[in-house]
Amino acid sequence: MNIKYEILIEYLRSLKSVAVAFSGGVDSTLLLKAAHDVLGDNAAAVTVRSCLFPQRELNEAKAFCEKEGIRHIIVESDELNIEGFAQNPSNRCYLCKTELFLKMRNSVKDMGIENIAEGSNTDDNGDYRPGLIAVREQNIKSPLRYANLNKAEIRELSKKLGLDTWNKQSFACLASRFVYGETITKEKLAMVDKAEQLLIDMGFSQVRVRIHGKIARLEIPREEFSKLIEMSDKVYNYIKSLGFTYVSMDLGGYRTGSMNEVLLK
Repeated sequence: MNIKYEILIEYLRSLKSVAVAFSGGVDSTLLLKAAHDVLGDNAAAVTVRSCLFPQRELNEAKAFCEKEGIRHIIVESDELNIEGFAQNPSNRCYLCKTELFLKMRNSVKDMGIENIAEGSNTDDNGDYRPGLIAVREQNIKSPLRYANLNKAEIRELSKKLGLDTWNKQSFACLASRFVYGETITKEKLAMVDKAEQLLIDMGFSQVRVRIHGKIARLEIPREEFSKLIEMSDKVYNYIKSLGFTYVSMDLGGYRTGSMNEVLLK
C-alpha cells in the first residue's frame, strides 16, 4: 500500500504485544487498526475517561473497538488532582502524560502486554511538545513517528483503509485551550467544550475555542470566516450565555499550538 505503512506494520510486528493509547482521533485510530491487524489479540486499546475529553470522543472510541473486536480498557483519571496541573504551567502536558502513561501501564500489566504506544506523528516534532519528554522517559513507543508518517499521510492511509476518521477534525485535550497560567477548572472546561460543540454542530470543519479569562477566542479556518460572520448572532449569544464576557474571532484562523506562540517570542 505504502512503503511507510509497511515500515509501520513491520515495527508493530516486532513489538509482539502493544496497548495503544487510544483517543479515537485520526492518528491513534490508524495506529490501533494497524496494530490489531498485525497482532490480533496481542493488541489492545487504552482510553482515558476524563474531564479533559468530551464524552463524544469516548463514545466514538468505544464504538470503534466494538466494531473491530478490539480489547478496550477504560482508565479513569482526574488530571486536576495532579500536583501543579490545574495551575496550567508551560509543562502541563508533561505532568499529565507522565501520570497517564503510568496508569496505562498498570491497567495492562496483568494482560501480558509488554509495550505502550502513542500516536504522535512527524508533524508533532516541530512544535513545543513537553508531553514527548514523558514519552521518551517512560519508553513509550511512537510507531507513526518511527515510520516517518505525517498527518496528511495518515489521513490518506486512513482513507485507503476505509477508516471513518480519515477526515475527522484534529483534536487535542481541552486543557490546551487555556492560556498558560490560567487556572484550569471543570467549570471552564465545560464552557469550552459546549462552545466548541456548537461550532461543530454548525458544520465548521475545524474549531478551537481558546479561553483567556472571560474572553473566548474562536479559531476556525480562514475560508470559513464568512460563514461565522453570517451566524455571528447565534454564536455570540450562545457563547456569552456560557459565562464568557467577550467573544472574539482570531483573524489568524485555526492553527495547532497557538497557545505556544507566547513561548516562542
